[in-house]
Amino acid sequence: MRKILTVLAALASLSLTNCGYNAIQSEDEQIKSNWSEVVNQYQRRADLVPNLVNSVKGFAQQEKDVLLGVTNARAKVGSIQATPEVLNDPAAFQKFQAAQGELSSALSRLLVVTENYPQLKSDALFKDLMSQLEGTENRITVARNRYIKSVQDYNVTIRSFPSNLTAMAFGYKEKPNFSVDNEKEISTAPKVDFNPAPAPSK
Repeated sequence: MRKILTVLAALASLSLTNCGYNAIQSEDEQIKSNWSEVVNQYQRRADLVPNLVNSVKGFAQQEKDVLLGVTNARAKVGSIQATPEVLNDPAAFQKFQAAQGELSSALSRLLVVTENYPQLKSDALFKDLMSQLEGTENRITVARNRYIKSVQDYNVTIRSFPSNLTAMAFGYKEKPNFSVDNEKEISTAPKVDFNPAPAPSK
């Protein structure tokens, strides 16, 4: 009887190895790890925002609407709990992505405003903050790319035979991935025209 149980246990472990269960576990953990890095970099950016806003405020107090927009967007980002459970909820993931996009947009408007203040652009604190923000944006891009790749690997695994049967049996579903909000706009090639515009007729 013991010999039969040993053989059955060996067959069960062999079938689990070949059914993709371990691969699913490994890829799921990789996604969680990569997601943590994405959140870490977004948090780093959010931490920079108050200093950046205060730095601009010192030179451009009259740009209250822009400064308020950045502050509100950062507050919205801070109100969303970016837990690993977000990865299994496409609606929550979309909400997280929308909030981060809103902060990116607000920061872009802030940077456009700063172009009008030469003294601000030459301020050492502002230059340091801008350098940190630029580095953080690069880190966010790298972290997001790693996350996108790990989600792709995982989604392929749980949709491929025979691991898709294991995924169904254990309730593993596809994970949401980052998308582009203005996909239609960026899919249209920009028109490049080097011909000078005709002079207006008098």
